[in-house]
Amino acid sequence: MKKILAMILCLAMLLCSVAALAEAPEGYPEVKEGIDFGGQKIYVYDYWTSSSERKAEPNEEEQAQYDYRDWIMSTYNCEIEQIAKGDWGSNVTELTNFCTAPDGTLCLYILPPDFVGTPMANHLFAAWNEDNAIVDMTADKWNGSTLDFMTVGGKIYGVATGNSEPRGCLYFNKRVLEEAGIDWNTIYDMQADGTWTFEAFEDMLKKINQDKDNDGILDVYGMTGSNVDMYRLAVFSNGGSFFDFDENGKLVITAGSDNTLEALQWSKDIWNNYGYQQPADGAWDYYKDAWKQGFCGFYMYQTYGGFNDNSEMSDMDDEWGCVAFPTGPKGTAGAYTNIVSDNVTVIPNVYDADTVAKLAYIYDLWSNATPGYDDEDAWIGNKYNYTDDRAVDETYAMLREPEHCSSDKVLYLGSVNDIEGQDYLWNLGGSTPAELLETKTPVWQGLIDIFNGN
Repeated sequence: MKKILAMILCLAMLLCSVAALAEAPEGYPEVKEGIDFGGQKIYVYDYWTSSSERKAEPNEEEQAQYDYRDWIMSTYNCEIEQIAKGDWGSNVTELTNFCTAPDGTLCLYILPPDFVGTPMANHLFAAWNEDNAIVDMTADKWNGSTLDFMTVGGKIYGVATGNSEPRGCLYFNKRVLEEAGIDWNTIYDMQADGTWTFEAFEDMLKKINQDKDNDGILDVYGMTGSNVDMYRLAVFSNGGSFFDFDENGKLVITAGSDNTLEALQWSKDIWNNYGYQQPADGAWDYYKDAWKQGFCGFYMYQTYGGFNDNSEMSDMDDEWGCVAFPTGPKGTAGAYTNIVSDNVTVIPNVYDADTVAKLAYIYDLWSNATPGYDDEDAWIGNKYNYTDDRAVDETYAMLREPEHCSSDKVLYLGSVNDIEGQDYLWNLGGSTPAELLETKTPVWQGLIDIFNGN
């Protein structure tokens, strides 16, 4: 009798298990059968999480995330921990070491995009979209600019989720513009109707430049900021680029295109004619203090400098607004862009195809927004506290969208400063862009040959 009861109990438990596998809680992803990690632990190695310990007294949303992630782990018979392996600069070294001597650990790595070039050239990343893939890589959750950046030869080697964090933008000082006779609202209007162009921008800079005491030295400057950021944005806003893939899937130099050279020459002239530049005794970031002093009309910088909590501009006396960088004559009207730099999640290329597919799937679930708490406006935060509504609603919101995000493929070869900055954009003042490019081409081509495996 006891044996019969035990059999009945086992059968009941089995039926309950099957029912649990077949149905997910309301709002959760549908359960995919056939995935079982056999109790193994999976690590998501980022470079910022110092402790994965859960809060003793979580709020409602935090508890909902704990419940969702517990469901993932119980449903697919695994344990998942997201924790830092290395720091910003060393996580890629940790990945490389693991690929050199894999120890059976199941893991994914989150890397800054600055460091993906070398491991990608050495085939250390597994593809997410092989024939046996079980993740929908066309889903809206995947960041489009990262997919573009991490796709080589039709294979996707890394992902990011959600919209990008906007980067380069053009701030303006409302008081300075008003004193120059410019209604700053018209800049937002031009941005909205697609007439915010290189030409319109330069017309305003001409009005702002002023030598008030006639001593031959400007007292008010059209702009200041990071000229390298301006050079790069001008290129992409004019339909240009520095590097791209050709029809054979090989990385090539595109910095010699008419669009790129035209944008570089224009932005160099803008900087020389209207930019407040580094004083002889000034630090490299002289422009941050100069901007806050209030004698420059526009400021070329990153969005985090103004929109983020406790940002560098939080103690600025003058009110400011913000628009996208204008569109060049070779660009598409209204197709404003910023060059994004989002973290990339990769799978080490040490697993069989089935394991790669399952790791991609479990990360797809892990990286979802907590069911019931997918707040589309969470990105706004405290941004309205720092500037006007139009800067948030029209500029920042727009620059988050995939169609306004560009990826600079220089990162396949190294950092922006090392490849595009040093000996090139930093030295544009001394020669024409075309002349300077001739001196850089052999060095760049050598790096490209290595990346292409030549």
